Amino acid sequence: MRNRDHTRRPKTSDQALAELFLDMQAAERGAGKNTLDAYRNDLDDLVAHLRAAGRTIAIASTDDLRGFLSSLAERGFKASSLARRLSAVRQLYRFLYAEGKRGDDPAAVLEGPKRARTLPKILSIAEVDGLLTQARANAEDTKPPPAQRLRAARLLCLLELVYATGLRVSELVALPASSARRDQRMLVVRGKGNKERLVPLNQAAKRAMTEYLKLRAETERQESSKQESSKQESSNQAPSKWLFPSFGEQGHITRQHFARELKTLGQAGGIAPERLSPHVLRHAFASHLLHNGADLRVVQTLLGHADISTTQIYTHVLEERLKALVRDLHPLTDG
Repeated sequence: MRNRDHTRRPKTSDQALAELFLDMQAAERGAGKNTLDAYRNDLDDLVAHLRAAGRTIAIASTDDLRGFLSSLAERGFKASSLARRLSAVRQLYRFLYAEGKRGDDPAAVLEGPKRARTLPKILSIAEVDGLLTQARANAEDTKPPPAQRLRAARLLCLLELVYATGLRVSELVALPASSARRDQRMLVVRGKGNKERLVPLNQAAKRAMTEYLKLRAETERQESSKQESSKQESSNQAPSKWLFPSFGEQGHITRQHFARELKTLGQAGGIAPERLSPHVLRHAFASHLLHNGADLRVVQTLLGHADISTTQIYTHVLEERLKALVRDLHPLTDG
């Protein structure tokens, strides 16, 4: 009898409400699979806690939700993990209230754990310039074999692009071949949530891209000639759709491959491996722009941040700049 009741039971109200929320995240906000999986895991945890207390999402009170957060702290969750769960709960109840599924928002007054602000790792302008100088010298060295020269030209191109645009490394390595059009002034970047944005290209990045593609074409012609001379069957594969192609499953070089080459380059210039990564160069792009007077909203747009609060991790740069302006320009500042 119990089994028959179970088979007849429809999807629980908690599951139905959670699925509505996830559908909205996917349809309206373009949430990807990893984001949806994270939300689903967080909400499953909430549902399990409420069920054990004889409660549901539809009737949970603010105290019920505080109990959930307390249970996470007792289980040893770090502040960052607690903050993420709280964000999921807040977004769920904000959605349910907006959709009329609840007449109140019990999560609106919840307070998150206090977290120390973690400042991004930053390279100085001189350090980035040193990296680019070393990468350019490697790319212009004609002594190494063609394959090594091509890798050096590719690394220079990657460096110039990430420092010129602030792209996420996942966006950078997956740039399409169409990004290299000669008349290209702006890159169309497909970022998080499948959202597109425009980022400008500077002359150094365009020049590095042109030189890399020229050397790549020459190397491919040489390889083709070798195959023909040795009577091997030449491959009639279509040109890669990627700007930075690879023989791997993804079709383009991986984030890890770029990171390894970058750390090797940095070590040659005296930068410790733990201080350098593709993401650190993205931070350098944003910090150096702000230091030189860029508006925070402009940097937000260039980085592809959906929320200005994400970009505000760089406000320490603005604070230092404002202090310097007052120190240097205020008429009553001591010598």
